[in-house]
Amino acid sequence: MSERTNAAEKARRARLATPTDLKADATRDISAALRGLLADVFALYLKTKNFHWHVSGHHFRDYHLLLDEQGEQIFAMTDPIAERARKIGGLALHSIGDISRHQRLADNDADYVDPQDMLAELRDDNQRLVTILREVHDTASSYGDVATTSLLEVWIDETERRVWFLFESTRGGPGAND
Repeated sequence: MSERTNAAEKARRARLATPTDLKADATRDISAALRGLLADVFALYLKTKNFHWHVSGHHFRDYHLLLDEQGEQIFAMTDPIAERARKIGGLALHSIGDISRHQRLADNDADYVDPQDMLAELRDDNQRLVTILREVHDTASSYGDVATTSLLEVWIDETERRVWFLFESTRGGPGAND
């Protein structure tokens, strides 16, 4: 990196610096964890909306409304995640490309997905998101960042609720495929 580029980078970072009592390593690690989380939340939001838009079949109305409700809940997480990263002096995501570079949850670009497969895939993705949320919680907790851990605890509960609803919607048994 040239001296001029290095100076420009330092100036940019100084303009975005936010006062915090967290140490530099805490800001670095927590904001990086939040960036990855934010990418996964955006990926899950878009997949949930994709399935909401493309669900069909006998339980269309129930699934369509369930996925719309879940999509709204997932999207509601995005701004607080990004703002938390900024509040502690870190960066949030910048673009769709940035999301794709950080996301761990897989996209689904299939033209048709069976409704039960949609729900099962979203159940598994939400369960993976619970794991990611707990990992970010551990990172924030290790630095004593109670504000971040507090937010994460609510999102863990909400995500577990989505897993539960999706699990119950995909259970087999009499009348399961009515």
